[in-house]
Amino acid sequence: MNIALLQDVVDYGVIGLLGVMSFLTFFFWIERLLFYRSLKVENYPFKEALEMDVSNHIHILSTFGSNAPYIGLLGTVFGIILTFYTMGLSGEIDVKHIMSSLALALKATAMGLVVAIPAIFLYNHLVRKIEKILATWELLQKEKSRAA
Repeated sequence: MNIALLQDVVDYGVIGLLGVMSFLTFFFWIERLLFYRSLKVENYPFKEALEMDVSNHIHILSTFGSNAPYIGLLGTVFGIILTFYTMGLSGEIDVKHIMSSLALALKATAMGLVVAIPAIFLYNHLVRKIEKILATWELLQKEKSRAA
């Protein structure tokens, strides 16, 4: 069993996955903002159709925000397991090696939080925009019914 290969898989796999999640979070946030900017609320006769269009893709931000810390934690656990495994194979306790390996393992948890915190912030930002768009639609409907 090649320990260095396992360490690379844990490092690059977990950090890479979290990096992709971070990119997609910002991509979908920007995509939604551009969509909202071009949205014509008055073109929607039914609130449900508007709600479906404005809430499209925001579940991704919520999913990434809630799961990124767990993915980071999984990377940390794998890193700690590998650290103890290499200690067991070598039979030596080298404090410098142990501490540096554990510090590197914790970077996955930190990266998970770096992805999750903005994802939840951006998700909440979009939810508020959706609430305002739907309220605008309702006001337009009231104006139409009053005018008729």
